[in-house]
Amino acid sequence: MSVKSGFPRDDPKERAGREGRAVRDDRAEREDRDGRDDHVARIQAEWERERPDLDVSPQGVFGRLHRLAALLTDEITVVYREHGLSEGEFDVLAALRRAGEPFERAPGELAQHTMVTTGAMSKRIDRLESAGLVTRRASSDDGRGRVVALTAEGRHVIDAAFTDHIANEHRLLEGMPAADVRQLESLLAQWLTRVDG
Repeated sequence: MSVKSGFPRDDPKERAGREGRAVRDDRAEREDRDGRDDHVARIQAEWERERPDLDVSPQGVFGRLHRLAALLTDEITVVYREHGLSEGEFDVLAALRRAGEPFERAPGELAQHTMVTTGAMSKRIDRLESAGLVTRRASSDDGRGRVVALTAEGRHVIDAAFTDHIANEHRLLEGMPAADVRQLESLLAQWLTRVDG
């Protein structure tokens, strides 16, 4: 003769539901504590409700990185526009300025430094040359090659733009303790090394 237990059976679906609610309650508590009641947190909470069988915690990192990248790009490029530059044009001028005297690089080298195709680089150089910010000339090492160099006006523009750019980046980091900024930089550098090889 079978004996029925006096305790109710633990239905797997009900158990999963309880565990999902516990995770959401824990996340809500952490968000209240850390001030993270943001768009990404709401998306996570919805997925946790709909798919309690999945660990969606990576969204907390990737979602915020994606959102930060979009917001910060908007904040950064406004400074470039104030100096009459697109993001790509700023990158070219900055790569030339970083080269040091005589502030010149080959187009292929510029493409590597700015991570664009040579075709896209050629269009950027055309626009900058038309604006009088760079010049093209034959390479002294190889007459068949070409070299792109900053003009005096180009150096003036990139120096002013870079000064404002750095001030803007400092502004965007305001409110974060210096130790947190250093730790964030270290973590991002480690992660980038692993992903970028």
